[in-house]
Amino acid sequence: MLAVVVGALLFAVNGTVAKVAMEAGLTPTRLVEIRCVGSAVVLVAAVLVVGARRLRLRDRRELVSLAVLGVVGVALVQWFYLSAIARLPVGIALLIEYTAPLLVALWARFVLHEAVHARVWWALAACLGGLTLVAQVGEGVVLDVVGLLFAVAAAVSLAAYYLLGDRLLAERDPLSTHAWTMTFAAVFWVVLQPVWTYPYDALSLPVAVPGGPVPPLWVLVVWIVVLGTVVPYLLFLVGIRSLGPARAGLLGMVEPVAASAAAWVVLGEAMTAVQLLGGAVVLGGVVLAETARRRPADAPDAPEAALPEGVAP
Repeated sequence: MLAVVVGALLFAVNGTVAKVAMEAGLTPTRLVEIRCVGSAVVLVAAVLVVGARRLRLRDRRELVSLAVLGVVGVALVQWFYLSAIARLPVGIALLIEYTAPLLVALWARFVLHEAVHARVWWALAACLGGLTLVAQVGEGVVLDVVGLLFAVAAAVSLAAYYLLGDRLLAERDPLSTHAWTMTFAAVFWVVLQPVWTYPYDALSLPVAVPGGPVPPLWVLVVWIVVLGTVVPYLLFLVGIRSLGPARAGLLGMVEPVAASAAAWVVLGEAMTAVQLLGGAVVLGGVVLAETARRRPADAPDAPEAALPEGVAP
């Protein structure tokens, strides 16, 4: 739980940092590219230090799964999200993206034919309702159709990340999984945008951080790579491995609330009383989701105990 919450908070702060970086001149695709390439370098180096054997692959199926997770669950979800916030308010983009846990629950119920605990549905309803208040949907906001499509695509990609990540982590450790997926994400973007065409000169440009210093753009990029990608993704994989995709996704819903708070502090985008109420509702939904967890005394034996938390056999 702590890993997922801390990861969500880091993602929330990263949203504000990424928006400042894009306003300074980096396009969403170029920001995602340097984010993936930088993260892949850091993670592969870390695995080589702690034990290169972790990078071994069991078979071709695992290789394909890691490639799909890297491209769909990492490279594309980042690009879809950044493209969405370039056209929509951050709160609305996150509201749509964080329907991903609902998609996970629907997949478990209607595709895997698992009986989802009733409290999970109530928790999802509370979280989505609270996020609607945080985003203040309906207050004269004109929505961009392309931005909405990007946000929906981000939600589908994020749901795929939760589900496929849970499957891979049954046999792999989070660090090597993270290294492989980031490597595939980096290769994907390097093929689309060769590194020799990258606008490296832009990285030295000064960036005016609201209420703070004026660092060069590369400082923000380092933050985005390390504290906005490497660390939070690894924490989420740890959480998915321990909690399952459904509960990890629900806990991750604290990110939009924290993102609004970060924008309030850094960008001066004050939260209204309605938004604060929405944040409280989201947190209440997360607490409700936690009460859906089976107690150890009620847990069934081997095969059924392996189901994700919050999903009844």
